[in-house]
Amino acid sequence: MDDRMFRAAMGKFATGVTVITSELDGDVHGMTANAFMSVSLDPKLILISVDEKARMKEVINQSGKFTVNILSGEQKEMSMIFAGQIKEDRDVEFETFEGLPVIENSLVSLACDVYQTQDAGDHTLFIGEVLNLNVQDGEPLAFYEGKYKQMT
Repeated sequence: MDDRMFRAAMGKFATGVTVITSELDGDVHGMTANAFMSVSLDPKLILISVDEKARMKEVINQSGKFTVNILSGEQKEMSMIFAGQIKEDRDVEFETFEGLPVIENSLVSLACDVYQTQDAGDHTLFIGEVLNLNVQDGEPLAFYEGKYKQMT
C-alpha cells in the first residue's frame, strides 16, 4: 500500500474535529486535530497525536499543558483557521480556563496537564490528565473523507 491508499482508508473513519491550544511565553498557539480519544476514567486521561514537524509539539513539550476544544457544527471556520486553510489574519477570541486558552463556544473544552508522551512514527502521542472541563449543548463538527460534515 502507498501513503495515498493508507490516508484514504483512514479517511473512512468519521471523527470529531478539535482545536488543540496552549500558551507559551504569553503567546497562544493552536492547531486543528482529529486524532483525539479518551484513554482512562481513573485517572481521567485523553490522548492527542501531534506531527513531529508541527510547532505545537514543541509548545506542548515546553509548557507541559494543553487544551482540547471539541468544535461545534457552527465552528468550521475556526477549524479551517487552525488547519492553515484560511490564510488571512483572523482575530480569534480566547477565553481562559484553568489558566489555559480555550476557544469560545466549543462544545467541550478539556484543560490538561501532560501526563505522558510517546513517540510513534512521525507523530508524538500526548496523554493529558484532564484537570477540568466545560461542556455546552450543541451538535459536533465532523470530518469524513477529507470533508467537513455537520451532524444533525
